[in-house]
Amino acid sequence: MRVSGARSAGVLLYRWREGTLEVLLVHPGGPYWQRRDDGAWSLPKGEFEASEAPDAAARREFREETGFDVPGPLEPLTAVRQPRGKVIHPFAVEGAIDAAAMRSNTFDLEWPPRSGLMQAFPEVDRAAWFELAAANRKLIPGQRPILAELAARLAR
Repeated sequence: MRVSGARSAGVLLYRWREGTLEVLLVHPGGPYWQRRDDGAWSLPKGEFEASEAPDAAARREFREETGFDVPGPLEPLTAVRQPRGKVIHPFAVEGAIDAAAMRSNTFDLEWPPRSGLMQAFPEVDRAAWFELAAANRKLIPGQRPILAELAARLAR
């Protein structure tokens, strides 16, 4: 199934802790993701329509998935096409939030499948700060170029 034409925007929040770069990643909620860890995390992001500016969508999605407002001006990073065709428009911003205090919006899903029972699940079930090596391992492979670009920019 191709998602050709779909676009999403997200925020890669970063901070310096004792001289070490850390990034905030979120873990998708719901029953399909609960046992997955490495290669399952993401930057807070979501789809947007052509009528919405990517930076506005990134701010909206960050708020919906974490419960926090973006803590500063956004720096655009290079858009990245995912394996199924979706294009992510990422933005970086330095700041700090309490990952344990994040609160996500929810979505409804028939669970168990074909049961007729609808359940609400958080879109994001947790957030955490990771140093670059761990973040690279945790992040969905298609989003790893975003992390690499941030690291390269900050190394200059």
